[in-house]
Amino acid sequence: MSKVNPSVYSDANVTPPMGQALALGLQHVLAMFASNVTPSIIVAGAAGLAFGGEQQVYLIQMAMLFAGIATLFQTVGIGPVGSRLPIMQGTSFAFVGVLAGIAATQGLGVALTSCIIAGVIHFSLGAVIVRIRSWFPPLVTGLVILAIGLYLIPVGIKYAAGGAADFQMSADSFGSLQHWSVALTVIIVALVVKFKTSGTLSNAAILIGLIAGYALAYFMGMVNFGSVAKASWITGLQVMPFGFEFNLGAVIGVTLVSIVSAVETVGDASATTKAGANREATDEEISGATYADGLGTAVAGVFGGLPNTSFSQNVGIVGMTGVMSRHVVTIAGVLMLLCGLLPKVGATIASMPFPVLGGGVIVMFGMVASAGLNVLSEVKMNRRNMIIIAISLAVGLGLNLVPNAVQHLPGIWKTLATSAVAPTAFLAILLNQILPEED
Repeated sequence: MSKVNPSVYSDANVTPPMGQALALGLQHVLAMFASNVTPSIIVAGAAGLAFGGEQQVYLIQMAMLFAGIATLFQTVGIGPVGSRLPIMQGTSFAFVGVLAGIAATQGLGVALTSCIIAGVIHFSLGAVIVRIRSWFPPLVTGLVILAIGLYLIPVGIKYAAGGAADFQMSADSFGSLQHWSVALTVIIVALVVKFKTSGTLSNAAILIGLIAGYALAYFMGMVNFGSVAKASWITGLQVMPFGFEFNLGAVIGVTLVSIVSAVETVGDASATTKAGANREATDEEISGATYADGLGTAVAGVFGGLPNTSFSQNVGIVGMTGVMSRHVVTIAGVLMLLCGLLPKVGATIASMPFPVLGGGVIVMFGMVASAGLNVLSEVKMNRRNMIIIAISLAVGLGLNLVPNAVQHLPGIWKTLATSAVAPTAFLAILLNQILPEED
């Protein structure tokens, strides 16, 4: 999509002609679609749900449905809820490490209950987020984002190699040329499309790569459409589909990530107004964005959806096109909502073989780590800050690599300690507060 005159559409309340608005809305969907459904697939796998089964398909549907609903909270708004800015919401990678660990050890009931409670706490941050922004400078947020990416990269490698003995892949075929050829096809096609095209195609590079890998996997006999044939056309929502199970440690872990997610949303709101209108975000817009984040997460959890947050890649689209219209992103939210109501769509995504997904998430998770490094590039690398980076990453990633080092901790606390994200975030925040500044 070519860049239009930013002076024309720099007002969030102005709508381009409907044809252009629909195309721009679709562009926002394509840019975040693959990233939005991937966390649900990973957490479902950690929970042991059957690959392509009804429950996994349902989680994927909820990822699409509540990405749409949370986006409408953000762009349309309800009272103080919503920034009324063109901010696209979607299922957050930030929570994958913590929720996958909780789902594997405590079950999805505990994981989703924690999401609901953390979402309510996240919502309440809207009243104070402007005052506590100083607790989360680029040093802290960059470290957390980097830890998320580094933690998830091995998951991408495992998927690309065939998923080990999980679900449809056998241990004997793990790492086979067949699996890697599919994964590498996804990566190569995504890179070619990203750098050899522009506009809508470039923004949908990963999605196009996944489609290419999916097609290759189909011709290689790796795709089973049985779940697609069984899936209905219209879905019904289920309240607390995995039950309500409270665990204090799980709530603390998910809440800690929610706080970091809230700060990331503040950054996205500020970046959106800067990119689209060359101004700073107002306090009302920042608070409204945080309220929408928390409400989207809490409501999604009630129906089996994972936490939502703002999608930074869509901020880039606002800057690239010069179109600040919130109504364009509202159209994108409606498109996601409609996809979430169609189980056939969820079942088609669920039928994607692991190597196809692996190729995509290697790129996505690598980009998450790169985004963390980009944020840290704003940090002055003096001794104090380097020590904070060193200790936070060494302990956070080290415990994840050697989980037996904390084997005597109670179950959920061991899960949090080995999640990489929670200890990195906790130590970064703590050390940044207690260590004296250097000149």
